[in-house]
Amino acid sequence: MAKRILLTGDRGYIGSVLSQILRERGFEVVGLDSAYFAECALEPVNEDYTRLTKDIRDITAKDLEGVHGVIHLAGLSNDPLGELAPNLTEEINLEGTLKLGRLAKQAGVERFVYASSQSMYGVSNTDAELDEDNSDKNPITSYARTKWDAELALKDMGGGNFTVVCMRPSTVFGWSPRLRCDIVFNNLVACAFTTGKIEIKSDGTPWRPVVHIRDVSAAFMAGLTAPVSLVGGRSYNVGIPNGNFTVRDLAEAAQRAVPGSALTFTGEHGKDSRTYRVSFQRILTELKDHFKPEWNLDRGGAELVAKFRETGFTEAQFRGRATTRLAQLKHLSESKRIDTFLRWNHGAGSVAQN
Repeated sequence: MAKRILLTGDRGYIGSVLSQILRERGFEVVGLDSAYFAECALEPVNEDYTRLTKDIRDITAKDLEGVHGVIHLAGLSNDPLGELAPNLTEEINLEGTLKLGRLAKQAGVERFVYASSQSMYGVSNTDAELDEDNSDKNPITSYARTKWDAELALKDMGGGNFTVVCMRPSTVFGWSPRLRCDIVFNNLVACAFTTGKIEIKSDGTPWRPVVHIRDVSAAFMAGLTAPVSLVGGRSYNVGIPNGNFTVRDLAEAAQRAVPGSALTFTGEHGKDSRTYRVSFQRILTELKDHFKPEWNLDRGGAELVAKFRETGFTEAQFRGRATTRLAQLKHLSESKRIDTFLRWNHGAGSVAQN
C-alpha cells in the first residue's frame, strides 16, 4: 500500500512540481493549500490527487489521519510577503507550522520534512561559506525569524518515532506550471526573453546561492526517505557543488540562455549589502547516496526558454500577478476576495472547497 504524504503548499511554485514527483515515486499525495495561487498556472497541471483547499491555520487532526509523512512547504513565501503582514507571518509561518507539527506527532506521522530558509543567516559579515550549525543566525525580517524559530521548535518536538528534517533551500530557479518571476534567476531569464535586455541595478558583485526546483524537490524526497539515523533532527543547506554565484554570474547565464539579449550594469543601487555564500558540504556528503543534484544554470536557463516559447510567455505575464506572489495577494485583497487576515471572503469570487 502506498505511503500517504501530506504536502502542504501543493499548489505553489515548488509544490506544483513536487506533487508530481511524489506520485511518480509511488506515494499517495494529499495536498493542502490555501489556493491563493491556484489560478496562476501558465499551463495545465495534473492534479488528479486528493486536494484540500484549506488554510494551514485551520489544520485539524482529521487532515493527518493515515499520513506517513509531511512535507511542509506552505507559508508566506519570501521576505516581501513577510513584511506585507508581519503579524500574519508569525501566525501562518510559525504558529501554523507548530500546530501542524504537534498534530502530526499526535497522529503518529513518522517523518516531518520542513521547508526552511537560508534567509535566517541574514546579511553575512564574513566571506566564509555559512554552515548549518556554527554560522551566526541573523534573521532580520519577519519571514527569516519565523523560519528560524520554527526550526528550533520543530526539532524540540522530534524524537522517538517522530523524525524532523529541516531543508534550507538556496534561492530556487527553474520551470514550474506555477512559475515565479519574483526570484532572481527566473526573473533575469524572463526579462531577457520578453524584453531582449537584462538590467542589473547593483554592481553585480553580491553572492547568491541558487538551486534548481527539481534538485530542491530531490532534497525533500531525501528528507522523506533517507534513514532516520542520517537525517533525524538535522538541518541541511540545499544546493549544488559550487552553488554560490555572483549576480553577474547569474546575469551572464541568463544572457547565454537568450542569445542576443543586452546586459547592462547600471550600478545605481551601488554595492548591494545582501551578499552571502553558503556551504553545501553537509548535504553533498551525508546524503550523497540519497541526493544527487542534476541541474546547473545553463540547463535550467535553456529549460525556461523552451517553456516560454511553448507557452507563448509574454512581458505582461512576466510583470504581472501570475508570476509575482505579492502582486497576486494584493489583487486578491483589492478585489475583496481575501480579507485583511488573508482569509477568503466567501461569496466574493473565492475558491471552492475540493
